[in-house]
Order: sequence, then C-alpha cells, then structure tokens
Amino acid sequence: MSEPDKSLFDLLAQRGVSRRGFLKFCATTASMLGLPPSMSSAVAEALTQAARRPSVIWLSFQECTGCTESLTRAYSPTIESLIFDAISLDYHHTLQAASGDAAEEARAQAMKANYGSYLLLVDGSIPLGEGGAYSTIAGHTNLSMLKEVAEGAAAVVSIGTCAAFGGLPMANPNPTGAVSVKDIVQDKPVMNVPGCPPIPNVIVGVVAHFLTFGALPELDALGRPKVFYGDTIHDRCYRRPFYDRGLFAKTFDDEGARNGWCLYELGCKGPTTYNACATLKWNGGTSFPIQSGHGCLGCSEPKFWDGGGFYTALSTPIQPVTGAAVTAALAGAAVGAAVAFGNQSTKGKAKAAHTKVTIDDLEKA
Repeated sequence: MSEPDKSLFDLLAQRGVSRRGFLKFCATTASMLGLPPSMSSAVAEALTQAARRPSVIWLSFQECTGCTESLTRAYSPTIESLIFDAISLDYHHTLQAASGDAAEEARAQAMKANYGSYLLLVDGSIPLGEGGAYSTIAGHTNLSMLKEVAEGAAAVVSIGTCAAFGGLPMANPNPTGAVSVKDIVQDKPVMNVPGCPPIPNVIVGVVAHFLTFGALPELDALGRPKVFYGDTIHDRCYRRPFYDRGLFAKTFDDEGARNGWCLYELGCKGPTTYNACATLKWNGGTSFPIQSGHGCLGCSEPKFWDGGGFYTALSTPIQPVTGAAVTAALAGAAVGAAVAFGNQSTKGKAKAAHTKVTIDDLEKA
C-alpha cells in the first residue's frame, strides 16, 4: 500500500498510536462537530477505510496570514497533527516546502490527479479592481486562480471573514474592489468559516467533517456551519446574567468592569454575533475577548468593519423585568379586561354575564 493510499488509522499506527487512542480521537471529533456519542463509531469507520487521502488545496489572496496562524494553533489533543496526517495538503503558500515554479507545478498536478474530488480552502478576499491587478500570484490574478482551482473542486471553504464576506479589504471605501469567494464561485458548494481569524478548532473541525462524511455540514443562512455558528456569543456568555439584571460596566476600569459586569454599553457586539468563542475559546481553551475584559467586535459577521464604532453600544439594552413591572402589567391587563367585560354587558350580550376573567386571560391580555 503506497503512502497516499493508506488510511488515517494505518498512518497513526505507524506513529505508535494505539487503536484505543484512535477511538478517543474519533469520539473527540464527533463531540466537536456536535454529533451524538453514537456517531463516534461512524467517524471511526469512515477514517479507517483504506482510501486515498483527500487532496486539499489552500489559496491565500488578500489576507494577513492570520487564518493560517490560527490553524497552526489548533489545541484539541493531537487534532492538528491527526488532521494533517489524514489529508494531503498539496498547496499552501505558508506551509508548503516548495516555492516558485515547483509550488505551482505541485498545485497543477494535484488538481489533475484529484479533479472533481479535492477540497479547496481559500483565505482572503478577491480584488476585482484594475482587472484584478491589485493581487497576483505567479503572474496570475487572484480572480483567475480562484476560478481555475474552483472548477475542479468538490467543495469550497472560505476561511476567515475576508474570504467569507470581504472583510477588511472590502471595508469602505474598498479601493481594490474586493469581494468574497461566494461572489465569484456560485456553481459549487461553498461554506463560510468567518472570524478575524476563525477559532483554530473550527477550521480543523469543518475539515474533519468533510474528511469523515465527504460532505459539508449543515449551514445557516449565511453559509456558516450551524454546529459552530448556531448561537450568538451573547447566548453563551458568562456575563449574560449581569445583562439580564441590568448591570453594565461604564468604563473598562470601573468597579463594574472589575466585577465582571456586562460590556454591552462599552460596545460589545456579542448579542448580534454568531460564533463559538464563548464555548471553544482561544489559546488552548483559556479565554476569549470578553473573558479578557474587552467586548466582542463582531468579527464573524458581514461588514463588521463598517457596522459602527467598536466602542459604541448597539442600542439601549432590554431592561430586566422586575416583580413590580409584572404586577403593573397584570393590573393593567385586569383593567382592560374589566372594561371589555363591561362593554359586552352594556350591549346586552348574554354570554358576557357568565364570562370569568382568569389569570391566563390577564397574561394573554
């Protein structure tokens, strides 16, 4: 069996990984993807099949290399090395050993050998201004290279907000005419994995899903995997109880901030930002921006650079419902119900004389 044709389990066995260790990895992968524990066996079965490792081509366009830096810091036990043992990473500007003509020849060979089945990952936006001349690789514009490589891809994954939504390069006034991958590739499955940069294990998680099931996971309306972008940061934030109680920090160094109060009034975009920062966290699962004392910038949402000031509150937060407010609401509902009851009696409706105003009626009113 040649090296490219060996399964993940075969490769791990060569490196001294036991079957028990492999099954633990499969269980971790299933959990990370939001799958029930029973699916870990399906993950194991898929990864132990003796099939050619999937070819992955990674293109970098108008970007800062932050997404690649994030990828190399994946922190689940051994998941980074396992994923890279499981795929054939045939082209990546930063991680590949080849350069110049040899690098471009490797890309061409990978596309030819795996036409129709390779996974294309893209980070960075695509400039359209001046015919795409603002960013070129080996004499080819980002636009032409994306079209060429996407044609033979099984699916495309936009890594980072620049690739997913245009990001910083597309911010006003957008001098390069930058657009997202989805604006160009419309005849292939495209999944967006936004973030500036995305969480490391979100990147490897979606690759693991494709490796396991040969398809992209369930996506939301913006093309993001629901397993990682199904909830807002506000939904999972440990400061949420302070928001509900109306306790907000007024400055970054006041008593409220020191006591961990909500950062909403300081511009936190957590309520409108869908991401897994509050659960997966960063730096080996140590923390995330809000836990470090800074509000969410909303970096996984479209046009977050142009969405208003980072330190300006979205709007007036919803005030907590107190016991007095509930009493007043019920009293008002009772008055309204009594008036309605009186009007019906005045009009001589027989049914009104037998109507009983219940607590349920008051709450509905």
